[in-house]
Amino acid sequence: MKDAFGSPRSLLVLGGTSEIGLATARRLITRGVRTVWLAGRPSAGLESAAGALRALHADMDVRTVAFDALETDAHEEALGKVFAEGDIDLVLLAFGVLGDQARDEAAPLAAVRVAQTNYTGAVSAALVCAAALQAQGRGSLVVLTAAAGERARRTDFIHGSSKAGLDAFTQGLGDAMYGTGVHVMIVRPGFVRSRMTAGRTAGPAEALLTTTPGAVATAVELGLRRRSETVWVPGATRVVMSALRHLPRALFRALPL
Repeated sequence: MKDAFGSPRSLLVLGGTSEIGLATARRLITRGVRTVWLAGRPSAGLESAAGALRALHADMDVRTVAFDALETDAHEEALGKVFAEGDIDLVLLAFGVLGDQARDEAAPLAAVRVAQTNYTGAVSAALVCAAALQAQGRGSLVVLTAAAGERARRTDFIHGSSKAGLDAFTQGLGDAMYGTGVHVMIVRPGFVRSRMTAGRTAGPAEALLTTTPGAVATAVELGLRRRSETVWVPGATRVVMSALRHLPRALFRALPL
């Protein structure tokens, strides 16, 4: 297996039906990945995704593993099976839920599910994978957070706060892994047009920061080659969010966000 920073040969996608995860897998397969694990809840969709990746190259080894972000007690066992089969060059944590802000405000248990999936489940899975990568002495862990986590908005503060927590956690994990041979990279996409956001109208700021799963996949590959610690997609997102983050609260509250 090659250095994960250059041309990874093996990939574990946490969130095996994620459009961003699958777009990244397809892109990396063209660059030399030959073993892919798709971790997700058992479903026809997961098997279909695996079959589609197998068809991309005659030498592809694509496997699935049962994984549920909410079943944190089972993460070590489920993911341990993957690493027991051989070293993994790259782990991509790509699962998450958007939720429905209006509904979730009125149904606290629904809001808790968003938080548990996006933060608690991700923290658990990331720690399990980071420990396994550290035991190998090498590898990359890429975590998808969101530009929305940079500052809570009235229309998206439940989802945004869960991604903000995950982002802060991943920054700390990257510092903890520094010098161990494990590279941790945060990817902060803007508004991604995908199944998750279908039917949702982007706000004025989001419209400026719209991206696609394919564009995120391209940014992930470039970030790995550069050994980046943080990647914004699109790149302009960094400037826009920096400006929004520093606006006085009264002014921020008045913006149509």
